[in-house]
Amino acid sequence: MSFARIAIIGLGLQGGSIGLAVREFLPQARTTGYDVSPDHRARAAERRLVDSVCDTAAEAVREADLVIFCVPPGAMAMAAETVREALPADALVSDVGSSKQAIAKALGEALPDHVVIPAHPVAGTENSGPDAGFAHLFRNRWCIVTPPARVDMVRLSQLVSFWEALGANVEIMTAEHHDLVLAVTSHLPHLIAYTIVGTASDLEDVTQGEVIKYSAGGFRDFTRIAASDPTMWRDVFLSNKEAVLTMLQRFSEDLTALQRAIRVGDGDTLFQHFTRTRAIRRSIIEEGQDDSRPDFGRGDHDSAKNS
Repeated sequence: MSFARIAIIGLGLQGGSIGLAVREFLPQARTTGYDVSPDHRARAAERRLVDSVCDTAAEAVREADLVIFCVPPGAMAMAAETVREALPADALVSDVGSSKQAIAKALGEALPDHVVIPAHPVAGTENSGPDAGFAHLFRNRWCIVTPPARVDMVRLSQLVSFWEALGANVEIMTAEHHDLVLAVTSHLPHLIAYTIVGTASDLEDVTQGEVIKYSAGGFRDFTRIAASDPTMWRDVFLSNKEAVLTMLQRFSEDLTALQRAIRVGDGDTLFQHFTRTRAIRRSIIEEGQDDSRPDFGRGDHDSAKNS
């Protein structure tokens, strides 16, 4: 891993976790960081998320050979423009955003003279801010790297090696394919969760508070997802709207088919559908992307987070 000076712009869950992971797994590298929130900068300094918390983004990137933007997709262009004059000519620029086409365009237009290789670590929790980060967030999770068509293979290899050093499994794909895949595996589930929890909230008066009081495990899992950072997810849906709308249309069609099966009493259709989806859950566990324990391995997560 050839990066000696790493700048992290945005010190929330992702940025803070990168800083802590670098300290644990790449102790020879020096990290600088910046967050637009003064409170976040102060807390990041207290937790030592990076070696040096800077007062400006320009100061953070001034000597960096790798810059990672960990800001919401809608703030990506402005964040990049802010550091443009201070950014070393040979610095590699990357990010952690969840929608790659829009972010690649924003970073490329803001930093036309720099090498930009977008990336997306598919790892996170419902928590946000500088207190949310922990060093093992990326361990055995996928990081999808979406290089441009013409890419310096040496720089690409450096970025891949960086994420592997933090414990991630790396996959390379086009930005277009990434956005389509993540629309169904991440973006649509969040949209559904926000909708279900919002509907339940609207029904609170009707049920006299019983929706929250008697929440079953399924609803509680939806509320965990719906507790995610609203700014980030607003930007994700707007920046990846075409893929999200495509998957939402497919979901609506499938939901209509299940609605019909329930209406006409077609138990065979329901059973076959539920059997198929149960197998998908088992496959996810077998791939090591979730945990079958009753607490979903969250006890281990809390231990890592507090270490």
